[in-house]
Amino acid sequence: MLSEGPRKKGGGLDGRRLLRALLAALILAGATTAATTAGAFQLFGFRFFESENEDADIVDPIHYTVTFEVAGGDTDLTKQLRDASAMVADEKRPVSGSLGVLAKARSERELLVSELYRRARYDGVVNISIAGTPLDELPPDAELGAGPVPVSIVIDPGTVFTLGDVVLKGDAAGLSPVSFGLVRGGDASSDAILKAEALIVRTLKEEGRPLAKVTNREIVADHATTTLDVTMTVEAGPIAGYGATTVKGTEAMDRDFTAYMAGLKRGQTYSPVDIDDARQRLLNLEVFNSVAVNEADALDANGQIPINVAVSERKRRYFGIGASYSSTDGLGIEGYWGHRNLFGHAEKLLIKGSISRIGESSDVGQLDYNASIMFEKPGVLGPPSKFFTTIAAVSEHPDAYDRQAVGGELGVSYDITRKQSVSASAKVEYSKISDAFGSIAPNRYLIFSTPLQYVYDNRDNKLDPKKGWRALVFAEPSYDTIHGTAWLKLRGEASIYQSLDANGRYVGALRVATGSIVGVDNVTDIPADRRFYAGGGGSVRGYAYQGVGPKDARGQPTGGLSYAEASVEMRMGITDTIGIVPFVDAGTVSLEEYPDFADVKVGAGLGLRYLTPFGPLRLDAAVPVNPSPGDPSFAIYAGIGQAF
Repeated sequence: MLSEGPRKKGGGLDGRRLLRALLAALILAGATTAATTAGAFQLFGFRFFESENEDADIVDPIHYTVTFEVAGGDTDLTKQLRDASAMVADEKRPVSGSLGVLAKARSERELLVSELYRRARYDGVVNISIAGTPLDELPPDAELGAGPVPVSIVIDPGTVFTLGDVVLKGDAAGLSPVSFGLVRGGDASSDAILKAEALIVRTLKEEGRPLAKVTNREIVADHATTTLDVTMTVEAGPIAGYGATTVKGTEAMDRDFTAYMAGLKRGQTYSPVDIDDARQRLLNLEVFNSVAVNEADALDANGQIPINVAVSERKRRYFGIGASYSSTDGLGIEGYWGHRNLFGHAEKLLIKGSISRIGESSDVGQLDYNASIMFEKPGVLGPPSKFFTTIAAVSEHPDAYDRQAVGGELGVSYDITRKQSVSASAKVEYSKISDAFGSIAPNRYLIFSTPLQYVYDNRDNKLDPKKGWRALVFAEPSYDTIHGTAWLKLRGEASIYQSLDANGRYVGALRVATGSIVGVDNVTDIPADRRFYAGGGGSVRGYAYQGVGPKDARGQPTGGLSYAEASVEMRMGITDTIGIVPFVDAGTVSLEEYPDFADVKVGAGLGLRYLTPFGPLRLDAAVPVNPSPGDPSFAIYAGIGQAF
C-alpha cells in the first residue's frame, strides 16, 4: 500500500527542521487562494490587515461596558449563558446611539430567556439595567450620554423543569410520544420539544405526505411542580408525488440541468430522504455556494407537490498554491487551476502540478515531478453518476524505485445510495522503472488495467468522524503487454469510529486493511510501483515511507505481494479546538500472495490536533517499537484531517 510520510532512512527532526515543518503545515492549510479581494482575512481565529476604521460607518457610535452575573454559582451554566450573550461578544464594538444600546439590550433579554428555555429553566428571570436604571423603566427615547454606557445583566436561572403530561392530537394521535423522546419526567428543554416535533412531522412525511405540519402547540409550565405539559396537534395531509421542479438563482449553470440533477421524477411518491439527497447531490457538484430544496405550500392541480430549488453559484474559476516540508523529503511546492462549470452542466476541469524533494538533491533530475489534467462530467447515467478522465505524468524517486510514467484513465462512478458508491474505469500507463532488483527485473511496462471499487460510508463527518464506519473493496485486473504478464490486485480496508461520551469529546477509532496480488509466481513479475508497501504517515507511523517490509542487501525496500495493517487511536478533546491522540499502528508486507505475519512492525506515538472549520490540523510524533537496523529513531508527520 502506498503510504505518505518520510521517505529517507535516518533520524528524526532537529529543532530548526521541526519549526519549518510546523510552519509549512500551516502554510499548506492556509495558502490556498482565490481571485478575490478583501479588506481583512481570518486564519485560525486571528484577523490580519483589518482596518482600524471598520466601524466608521456607524452613525453616532456609542460604546458600552457589560457586567454579567448568574445567581447560584453554577460555573458551567454561567459560561454557557455568557458565551450565548450577544452584548458580551460585541462589547468592543460600538452601537448606533442610545437607541442602539436600548435595542441591543432588549434583544439580549429575549436571547438569554431563550437560552434558559433551551436548558429547561422556565422560571428563570433576566434583569438588565442600563446606567443603573432597569431596562423596562427607560423611555424609548432615553438619552444615555456619550458613553461608555454601563450595562448590568443579572440572571436568576431558576430551576430545571421536567416533562409532565404529553398529548399528541390530530393525525399524530396514534403515535407514541415516547418514540420521539417525550417521556414523563424526562428532558423538558425547548430543544428536546422542537426536536420531537421535527421527528413527528418527518415520520408522517416519510409516509409520502409532503404537507405534514404541526398546526397547534400548547405548552403549560407548572411552577408549583416544575413540570411542563405539552400538547401538539398535527395535520398529516395527503400522500402525493413530485410535481414540477422550479430552479431559481442560476447564472452560468443551466437551469434545466440543475433540475435534472436534483433527481426528483414527476409522479414519484414524495420522500424527505429524496429531498435531502437532492440537496446533497447539488452541493456535491461544487458549483453552488448554497442550495435549498423545499416543498411548495400546496399541491398543484394534479395533486402533486411542486419542488422549489434556490441556489447561489460559486466563482467558476479558482486556483491555489501550497507548500510542505519534511526532514526526509525536503521542500515541496504545488499549484493548481480549475474550472467548476465549463459548459453550463457542472463540467469540471482541474490542472495540477507539483515538485518535491527540493533540497534533498542538487540534481534536478532526482526531484519528484507530478502533473495531471482531470475532467469530470456529472449526470451521464442519471443524476447519481459521474464520468471522469485523467491524463497524468510522473517522475518520482522513493527509496524503493525510480519511476517515470505517463498514462490516462477514464471511467464512471455511481452513487447507489447516499452511503454506497461504486466506480469502474479503464487505465493505460507506459512506465520505465528501476528498482531494488536492478537488471533482474524488466524495467519497461505498458499496462492496461480496469480498477473496480465499492465503498460503504456512513460516517457522520468525513474529516473528523465521531461515529459510523467505512469499508472499501478494490480490485484491479492488470495486463502488461510488453512482458505478457497478467495479475489481479485486491485490497480491502475498514475503519470504525465510536464516541465514548455524549459530546463526542472522546472517540475511539480502529482501522484494518489488507491486500494481495495474485496470478504471478514472483514479486519481480510485478512493476515496483504496483507492489504493496507499508510505513509512513498513512500507514505504520514511526517508520520511513515504504520502510516496513522486505528489503534487499542494501536495505532498500523491495515491496511485496501482500500486506496487512491495523491502527487504533483514542481521540481526546482537551478544549474546543485542541485535542491529543495516543495511537498504535502495526503492519507487515510479505513476498507471498497472502500475509504470513512473519515480521510485523509496530509503531506508537502521540498526536496533536487543532480543530478548524475545514477539518483538524494533524501533527503526529511516533517511535518504532521493534525497529530494524536503519529504521529511524522517531518520525513526525503533519497533515489536514485525521490519520484515517
